[in-house]
Amino acid sequence: MPVDVKAIQEVIAVAKRLDDKGLVNAFEGNVSIKRGDWIYITPSGKSKATLTPEMICVIDEKGNQVSGIYEPSSELKMHRAVYKMRDNIGGIVHAHPVFLTAYAMCGKPLESKAHAEMIWDHKKIEVAPYGRPGSDEIYAGVKPILDKGRDVLLLANHGVLSVGESVFAALNKLESVENAAKILTVAKLIGNTADLPDEEVQVLLNL
Repeated sequence: MPVDVKAIQEVIAVAKRLDDKGLVNAFEGNVSIKRGDWIYITPSGKSKATLTPEMICVIDEKGNQVSGIYEPSSELKMHRAVYKMRDNIGGIVHAHPVFLTAYAMCGKPLESKAHAEMIWDHKKIEVAPYGRPGSDEIYAGVKPILDKGRDVLLLANHGVLSVGESVFAALNKLESVENAAKILTVAKLIGNTADLPDEEVQVLLNL
């Protein structure tokens, strides 16, 4: 199977956008795409702003690296496992954005009865139990959340995981949820949020 050049370009584009938005740094966060049986993933410990095609790691169905001049992200094991959890996952973004990571550090789900778009688009961002980074435990609690149809979740004491049918969809969802987390945090500093009526919340949840 030949290396998919477009997949490599997409990984680089998303990685650079994450860097531009301040959602990752050289040592944190990773991006991957699944094409066929192969996974295209960012390398370990390299700046997301300066990635080039030869730096993207390509992993075959057996877990062997078939392309890329550096070692893959230490979270490759998590990416490989998550792709097997749902058939419709084509891209994964894992990052440590400030506000969502703060929620993860507190082990606190992100939910609101005041933010209509948050309710409509994301319902509730749940927290998967803590697992050591790079280990099997980090993704042990992910599947029950993905099975609910959720696409974004917090990894306790670690960061956020976002999945999508494409890597761009995963990125857009992560950006949206991080913005909601920022808004809700600032709103709490200003005062008590003006919650929507329960019947309106239920309508939004059902949309």
